[in-house]
Amino acid sequence: MKHILAILSLCLCAAAAHAGESYAGRADVATFISEMQAKHDFDPAALAALFAATHAEPAVIQAILPPQDPSVRSWHSYRSRFVEARRIAAGQRFRQQHQQALARAEAHYGVPADIILGIIGVETLYGRNTGRFETFAALTTLAFDYPPRASLFRAELEALLLLARDEQRDPRAYKSSFAGALGLPQFLPSSLARWGTDFDRDGRVDLMNPADAIGSVANFLKEHGWEKDAPVAHPATANGAPAVWNGAPPQLPATELPGVAAADAPALPAVVVELVTPNAPTEYRLGYNNFYVLTRYNRSSFYAMAVFDLAQALKAAR
Repeated sequence: MKHILAILSLCLCAAAAHAGESYAGRADVATFISEMQAKHDFDPAALAALFAATHAEPAVIQAILPPQDPSVRSWHSYRSRFVEARRIAAGQRFRQQHQQALARAEAHYGVPADIILGIIGVETLYGRNTGRFETFAALTTLAFDYPPRASLFRAELEALLLLARDEQRDPRAYKSSFAGALGLPQFLPSSLARWGTDFDRDGRVDLMNPADAIGSVANFLKEHGWEKDAPVAHPATANGAPAVWNGAPPQLPATELPGVAAADAPALPAVVVELVTPNAPTEYRLGYNNFYVLTRYNRSSFYAMAVFDLAQALKAAR
C-alpha cells in the first residue's frame, strides 16, 4: 500500500509540475496523435493545436487519488450522503416532471423507475452536480499524467474526440466530473457511445436531457443483464464467518451460502455483501443478480446498495 501511495503521490507532483505547461511536444502525446490519424483519420495538426492549448490539471489527480487510509470507509457515512431527505425530495420532483419517460423506460427495458431514479440521484442529485471540469483537459491529464490507469483514460480521450467530431462540437466545450463522466447519469464517453440512447427521438443523444438520461440508464442496466421483477438485495445476518462478495457474479443459491442466515430470502443465486462501518456492527445483505448489474455501473458494493436504498426510499415516498 505504501508503495502504491508513493507512486500516486509522484503522479500528483508531476501534474503539479506541468500545470503551467501545455501537452505540445510530448512524445507520448505525439504517439497518440499519430494513432488517432491512423485509426480515425483525424487531422494531426488540429490535434496538435488542441493539445498545445491544454494544460495539466493537478486538481484532477488530487480528486482521483484513493484515500490514504482505506480503513476509514464507513457504510453508515456513505449511505447517509445519498439516502437523505433533500435527495428524496429532489427525486420525487424529478419523477413528477419526467414520469412519462420513466414509465416508458420501465415498460421498454424492464428496469424499475425507482432504480433509474436511484442512479441519477446518487450520481448527480438529479442534474445539480454534473461536474465543473473541462472534459478534454481532465481526460488528457489522466491519460498522460496518471500511469496507474493511463490506458483506460486514453481510450476515453479517444472516445471523447470521436463524440465531439460526431456532434460537430469543440472537444473543449464539454464539462464533466474529474474522471470525464458526462451528464445526469455520468457516463464516460465510451459508455455514451455504446449505451447512450436517443430516448426523446430528437436525433441526438444528450445526457443533459432528462429523457435521454433516463433511457440511457435503463438501456445500460438491461444490456448488462438486469432481470425484470427480480430481487436486488435482502437483509442477512452472520452466523459464522461468511465468504463475502469478491466481485464475481452470484453462483450459489442463497440457501447454500455458508456463514449467513436470511429469513424469507428468495432462493436464487446470491452473494454475501459486507457493509462495514468502523466502531459499529457490520451489516450484511444478500446480493442477487440485479445487485451485480448495479456494480457494473460502479464496482463499489457501497454504491450499488446506496442506489438500491435510495430507490427503496423513493418508492416508499411515492
